[in-house]
Amino acid sequence: MPQIPFKVHELSVGQLSARSGAAVSALHFYESKGLIGSTRTAGNQRRYTRETLRRVAFIRAAQRVGIPLAVIRDALAELPDERTPTREDWARLSEVWRTELDERIKQLVELRDHLTDCIGCGCLSLSRCALSNPDDSLGQQGPGARRLRVDRRATDPVPAPEKRAGTGTGRPGERS
Repeated sequence: MPQIPFKVHELSVGQLSARSGAAVSALHFYESKGLIGSTRTAGNQRRYTRETLRRVAFIRAAQRVGIPLAVIRDALAELPDERTPTREDWARLSEVWRTELDERIKQLVELRDHLTDCIGCGCLSLSRCALSNPDDSLGQQGPGARRLRVDRRATDPVPAPEKRAGTGTGRPGERS
């Protein structure tokens, strides 16, 4: 990992990319979403403060555990004066995110367990398959249709035949 001299206080996007491990395109994307900020030189080149390294590390760590960027952005926005997140900030936020992650893990375990059932039977039955028909209350009544299907053709008025040029009245089999 390239070292940046301590006397350098602003980093180019290439330096930030090399030091953080994030692609330049990812850094531009983070900036477009308001996760990080930069200033511009007279030549219109982006410059990032050294503290941006910690913000990028924070963002990437949160992403690795499955936190959506919108949630990360909201968490960073809560920090006073958009300061760099501290270890205490991470501890506080990770505690909140832990509950959400635990719920997702629980859902994934249930999904995995039902997937094994479906692979075992191979039917993907609409009457009992938790993957193709989750929380089906009608399926508890057994296989087959459970609601009366109304034939709309029997209740709708008969549409008038269309008259097309050169076909007479529009009745089948009739020509002009």
